[in-house]
Amino acid sequence: MLNSFVRSRASASQQTKGKRSSILYRYRFLILGAVAFIFFGLIHPQVAFAAPGGKIAVKMFSGLFKGVFGKILLAIVLIVCLPLIPYLIYVYLKESLASRRTFKDLQRLSQVSDKFDWLQVKERVTECFHKVHSAWRKEDMQEAAGWMTNWYWQNQQLAYLDQWEKDGLVNHCRVKSILNIKPLFLRYRNNGGVFDGSRLVVSITANMEDYLAERNTGNIVQGEKGYNNVEAIWTFIIEDGNWIVANIEESHMALAYAKLANEVPAILQGGDATEMKNNY
Repeated sequence: MLNSFVRSRASASQQTKGKRSSILYRYRFLILGAVAFIFFGLIHPQVAFAAPGGKIAVKMFSGLFKGVFGKILLAIVLIVCLPLIPYLIYVYLKESLASRRTFKDLQRLSQVSDKFDWLQVKERVTECFHKVHSAWRKEDMQEAAGWMTNWYWQNQQLAYLDQWEKDGLVNHCRVKSILNIKPLFLRYRNNGGVFDGSRLVVSITANMEDYLAERNTGNIVQGEKGYNNVEAIWTFIIEDGNWIVANIEESHMALAYAKLANEVPAILQGGDATEMKNNY
């Protein structure tokens, strides 16, 4: 399962702390949207209007916060949600700026090599995503060996798939569609003259089903049936001239990468890609 790609090797205390931040991070937009929705309902007057079909609808929350209990409920909502808004806005802005910065650097580097052309990179990322999940479903990561580093595909096979088979478990993982691919961090290298060692970190959001079940009975032991939007952070490196998967991490790691400055030649930051092409 997707989360199984990203098992942390941290201590128990670090895992607990990370789990809390992961939950908050995962639902950041939901929390922010809920707060905004509540305020929208409170600020606007109560109105009734006829929707298509002639049905009468009223604004949500029109009477939810009336009376003593309503005021208590409103106070609880404000106390719980308001302190989270600055943090959620900070996360959103930080990731948006990192994405724009990385996209711009890729655009400039594409003048040096089409390996950094975003359309081609996005196509390769999409292909890697589907190849890796296909191999995962077949419980044979060697099938995706050409799309992942040797260490990483072997690690996933031995640490998870083989172990689950011994434990009588099977992972059901199906991807319906990729919803968004967002670049977060870029490190430029040119080892061997084919840009080997370059690293790109992207956030991938996909609509997928992912759960772990007993192989014989089908009883679910982790996750649940049904499709959900899942975000994960994928790291790609150029090896032998091709972008391949080097790591997959949980969604809360996006902020950590968004805080990093891209590692690109100073000459590129000045915008002179032509001179860089002649010298790098």
